[in-house]
Formats: sequence, structure tokens, C-alpha cells
Amino acid sequence: MGCGKSSVGRRLSELLCCRFLDLDDVIEEQAEKSIAEIFESDGEEAFREMEYEALKGIAGKIRSEESANYVMALGGGTVMREECAKIVHDGTLCIYLRTSVDMLTKNLEGKADARPMLASGTSLRERIQELHAFRSSTYEKTAHIIIDTDGQTVEDLAIRSFHLVHGYL
Repeated sequence: MGCGKSSVGRRLSELLCCRFLDLDDVIEEQAEKSIAEIFESDGEEAFREMEYEALKGIAGKIRSEESANYVMALGGGTVMREECAKIVHDGTLCIYLRTSVDMLTKNLEGKADARPMLASGTSLRERIQELHAFRSSTYEKTAHIIIDTDGQTVEDLAIRSFHLVHGYL
């Protein structure tokens, strides 16, 4: 959350001439309500189940299409569920946009209200530190490519991702 997944993903999909999907957008469309509304009315566990089902459905659809190429941005907590991490690691080429707590805090300043996972009794920076500490090792284990984002523009990151994807294939 706040590392630029959607922006970099959109641009990377353009460079790769393929379709872009944002998993949160897919979930919102299927649920006919925003992520914040899902968290509020149904809770995080229900959201995580919707997330898993959406990811599983997309992965199945992509596998069934010959030569289908997609760039997909996942929610920050998606791979924290073991089944999702397995789908992502085993069935995709996963890029982790590794971003420092300082940069995440800067990027998310003033946007915490729209992000249910940032709601807590602590400061924005403290909450980001908690999530970062809890999630980082899983992100690193799930990813095939890790790119440090601090000081990079969306265009820089998309171009670097493009070259690394081509080098990986």
C-alpha cells in the first residue's frame, strides 16, 4: 500500500502491450461496493475471502487463455494468505516494489482515511512500520523480482520492471 503498484502496473502493462488488472478494482466490481465499505460492513476476514476468490478466478481465467499476458496489481495484504501467496508465486512472475517506511509514510500522508488497514490507534508511521515488519518477509519469499522504489519515478520503475521481466523470461 503506497508503493505505486497500480501506477507502475498500468505503465508496465502499456510497455508490455498487455491488459492491466487491479485486484481491488475487480473485488469492488464484484461486490458492488468499495473496499472501505466491505471492511466496514463485512469485516476484514470477509474481504480476504473475496480477495482469494477473485485472485483464484483471475488465475484460472488467465491459465485457460492461450498466450494471455496481464499485469496485475495486488492489494498489500493479498499474499499474506498462504493460498494467495502460492497462486502468485507458482502461477505468475511476481514483482515486489520494495519501499521504505519513510517513503510509504510520505506517499500515504492524508490518504489513511480511505485505507482500512491504516485505521488504528497509532500514528500513520507507526501503523506502516507494523505492517511493513509483518509483511516484508512474505513479500520477499513470494516475489521473483524485487525492485527498490525510493527515489524512482513511476516511469523509471516501469521501465526497470520491463527490462527485468524480459531478462527473467
